[in-house]
Amino acid sequence: MPLKSDTVEAASRSLLLLEELNRHRVTSIDRLHKATGLPKSTVVRLMKSLCAMGYAANDRRQGGYAVASRVKSLSNGFHGDPLVVEAARPWAIAFTRQYHWPIAIAVLDRSSVVVRFSTIPDSPVSPFHGTLNTHLSLLGRALGRAYLAFCPISERSMLLDMLARSQEAEDKLATERKRALALLTAIRKQGFAERDPMVEPRSSNTIAVPIIVNSRVLATVGMTYFTSALDRGDIVQRYVPLVKALADNIAASVSSLQE
Repeated sequence: MPLKSDTVEAASRSLLLLEELNRHRVTSIDRLHKATGLPKSTVVRLMKSLCAMGYAANDRRQGGYAVASRVKSLSNGFHGDPLVVEAARPWAIAFTRQYHWPIAIAVLDRSSVVVRFSTIPDSPVSPFHGTLNTHLSLLGRALGRAYLAFCPISERSMLLDMLARSQEAEDKLATERKRALALLTAIRKQGFAERDPMVEPRSSNTIAVPIIVNSRVLATVGMTYFTSALDRGDIVQRYVPLVKALADNIAASVSSLQE
């Protein structure tokens, strides 16, 4: 029976080969050997295993190996938002370490947004103990408003229709379409969203902006703070540009990961 470390090493080498194989339509044992640095004997053995399991195929007509259909099963649990969370994590943590206030990353989940990452554990001054996996209103909360204001018009219209049928108090504004649209227009004009001032807790507030890649809002990013600690002038002049730069950095990282 192989040692656990041997098993991990074999899995690591197999994944390395799959990554390299995925970069080419067809490739050879020699090219895989040169690209990965693995011994040819190891490449041959692992490729036989990958072919037997349906992750690769030896296409003799094309003169080499190619990925096979079972590779698609490896991404079945990946639904998009983990990529933006992966890209956001180091930037958000660095922001909180430098400026102390907590950062949250939220993605759309039907007719609300849900917090998928938060730096609350890294913040010494967070107004909340935890927000991970919390659903937030698209019309009452900054992270939701930032999504609704900056998403495409057709998507915004569909979401407002859904919200108009909601029984949630924070969604009630959707029944007054003109007022809701005026609010969203104002948010786009100022370039960032804030929490509804009537929503609790009033001792804190959040500013949020969209993370946009290829004209699509992938997520929103927000910074939460105590209103007694920062005045609005400081927020607008100092922190809004910082949060916008944070969103731009995350978007650039997403694009890099997609290449």
